[in-house]
Amino acid sequence: MRTGVSRGAIIATLVGNTLEFYDFIAYTFLAVHIGRAFFPTDSPFASLLLSVATFGIGFLTRPLGGVWIGAYADRVGRKPALLLTIALMSVGTLGLVATPSYASIGLAAPIILVFSRLAQGFALGGEVGPASAVLIECAPPEQRAIYMSLQSASQGVAIMTSGFVGLVVATALTTDQLASWGWRIPFAAGLVLIPVGFYMRRALPETLPEPKHASAGAALRAVWTDHRREVFLLVLVTASSTILTYIVTFMTTFATKTLGMSASAGMLAPIVMGIVIVIVAPVSGMLCERFGRRGVLIVSRLATIAILVPSFLYLIHERSVVALVVCVVAVTIASMPGAVANLTVMAEVFPTESRGAGIALTYAAAVTIFGATTQFVITWLIEVTGSALAPAYYGSVTAALSIVAALSLFAGLARRA
Repeated sequence: MRTGVSRGAIIATLVGNTLEFYDFIAYTFLAVHIGRAFFPTDSPFASLLLSVATFGIGFLTRPLGGVWIGAYADRVGRKPALLLTIALMSVGTLGLVATPSYASIGLAAPIILVFSRLAQGFALGGEVGPASAVLIECAPPEQRAIYMSLQSASQGVAIMTSGFVGLVVATALTTDQLASWGWRIPFAAGLVLIPVGFYMRRALPETLPEPKHASAGAALRAVWTDHRREVFLLVLVTASSTILTYIVTFMTTFATKTLGMSASAGMLAPIVMGIVIVIVAPVSGMLCERFGRRGVLIVSRLATIAILVPSFLYLIHERSVVALVVCVVAVTIASMPGAVANLTVMAEVFPTESRGAGIALTYAAAVTIFGATTQFVITWLIEVTGSALAPAYYGSVTAALSIVAALSLFAGLARRA
């Protein structure tokens, strides 16, 4: 592919990808305030739990979006699929911005909120497959991991930006203002910028050659028939990356609700996480090219297991901004190489004609099962066990399970090669 085409495709893909992840992830950092606006109860814990559960609802439609839009990308093209996802995301985000609170319209408010999250989930579920397909199809064979690392880097930009906007809002407004209307500002900012991503994607060059499958069903059947074992194992491997991501993004809520830190201090977690991802993701891609996907993934998971509990212990003991930053940096640096290796292997396993459906199905299944439940599970575990270390233990156990799945996956790929 020509360099100019490759560069244009990459920029258009990453800009839209960043905007969509920003709109979806911003909810995480505002869960406390959204809970108060839409789920007023006598128990602050119940209000937070309902809000976190609504965040998880957004994951229910991610497999549907992944399957339908991923297969659509293999049948019609990457460009129309990516235009569709960004249009759907704008609809869901508009619902969050415009819906009045429970105090204004009663039960209709949380119902509209839920449907808005479902629309966002459907859009983001369909985004990852076509976006990753474009990156891998633009990449020279010896730089595929580096190109795929840009997918992670764009998500880092989204996390960093949403955290920064949240910090500005939390610092500039009072607690009552933030709970009343200020939490809408980050979503409104994302909604304003979505047309930029849509405009850029209109000029996106098509990277899909002549489609092989006549229907979405044919593309999905090809994935399931030829790669069901890889799909199952990749879901288990991706589970750890997903859980670790949402443990770190949950740090804002963890810092404020569990450790009693200020809202502005808690907002530093996503900013720091995003900055580290942007820096470490490309380095991780280079490590994958130098040492191989298998070695980087396994070592990264082992490092994560080694660092999680000590990092959380330090944070719980100190309960300071410095400790929060150190914890986030350590966990993100340890886990990011594994996440990049994971995503690269996922893109390489599937052939071009079913790549969009394969990536989308695998990724969406993993984040639906494990991403949707992570914040709910760790909120519940902290409450039930009374231990603030619950997130670290949960992340460590799932990282260990992902190592077993990864070893089985690479052994199978070696036998097929």
